[in-house]
Amino acid sequence: MAKNNTLTNKGKVDIDRDILLSIINLATKEISGVESLTNAYMSWFKRTFTKPKSEGVNIKFEGNNVLKIDVYIRVYAGVSVPDIAFRVQENIKNSLGSMVGIKPGKINVHVYGVNCDKVVGEE
Repeated sequence: MAKNNTLTNKGKVDIDRDILLSIINLATKEISGVESLTNAYMSWFKRTFTKPKSEGVNIKFEGNNVLKIDVYIRVYAGVSVPDIAFRVQENIKNSLGSMVGIKPGKINVHVYGVNCDKVVGEE
């Protein structure tokens, strides 16, 4: 008779880096007031001659497999930057937790521009 070893043998789950980048990208764009993600933080040379994996998102695994996330965004004029940054952080944390079961360590939101063509609240 075969034994069911699912309780005693825990497997290993590998998640592709591109999947994490996509989840973070989508979670950021879902927030009202975020105009876009941007690679403005990169040098001109790097932006011109390399194709980044995901625009405006940088992830890094630090010690003890803690995920550090940096998100670079542009916002619309008329929004509260601290409020947008907090909502982006919370949405990324919740999305990663519910979709792939990862609890990130640090989530840094960098605002690299304001789109003044559309002012939020004046529609």
